[in-house]
Amino acid sequence: MLDTLLIRSRAIPSDPPRRRGATTLGPEKDRFGVLKAILAAVPWLQAGMGIAILLAAGLVPWATGKVLGAMDQQILAIDVNGDFVGDSRVAIERQAGNWVGKSYFSTDLSDIKADLERRPWVETVAVRRVWPDRLEINIREKRPLAYWTDGRLVSRTGELFMPPNPEVAGRLPQLAGPDERVRDVIDMARTMSDKLVGHGLGFAGLSLERRGAWTLSLSNGIEVVLGRDQVAKRFERFITVYENRLISRSDEVSRVDARYTNGVAVQWKQAQAASGPKT
Repeated sequence: MLDTLLIRSRAIPSDPPRRRGATTLGPEKDRFGVLKAILAAVPWLQAGMGIAILLAAGLVPWATGKVLGAMDQQILAIDVNGDFVGDSRVAIERQAGNWVGKSYFSTDLSDIKADLERRPWVETVAVRRVWPDRLEINIREKRPLAYWTDGRLVSRTGELFMPPNPEVAGRLPQLAGPDERVRDVIDMARTMSDKLVGHGLGFAGLSLERRGAWTLSLSNGIEVVLGRDQVAKRFERFITVYENRLISRSDEVSRVDARYTNGVAVQWKQAQAASGPKT
């Protein structure tokens, strides 16, 4: 009985013997391996370059500000260029002189541009720096196309403006109409003026009433009523009648009403004078 038990006890497996100096580092070894793999996967060169770029990007504005601050000085002179008819070069130079003594680099050129473009005659302003201490200002004046309602002027770009000296524009056509229809009046005036020149007639003015009726004025003093409808057709009818019937007596014609279907009604200066008040 005892022998059997002893034999069975030898059959039970025992722990394998450990070698001298051996240790169990399996889990720790795995962790270091993962860390090494992560470090190996990081593109250190690219990361270093990225950090350097970020540092440089932060330092450049600072360094630029320091350099500009050291180089900055006062504006000592301003040159004004342009052909002036309505405005005064002296007045513009005096106004621009408000920036003399200001910082060459810190002065906002858009402020100068906006300030000068408030002048009634000024259309556009271009300002630039001229190293080391000057500004150059180029100004373009508005070019008047005609006189407008209430003594205002209308420029070639269709802008209405009221300078203190509109008379310097000289002799110009007289246009009139609602302000919001100024471009319509200009387009119609240009079309009629071109056709009149081709027939030896001069354009003096054009008026558009608020209800839409057009009235044309010629340089020889004749007024042509065109109404609201079929304006182009009535204008052509007037040209035809004028060349065939009225050209020889144009100095006697005061007014032509072209609002009729098959012709025009002519008002003569002599008849107009006869119907006037008697003294």
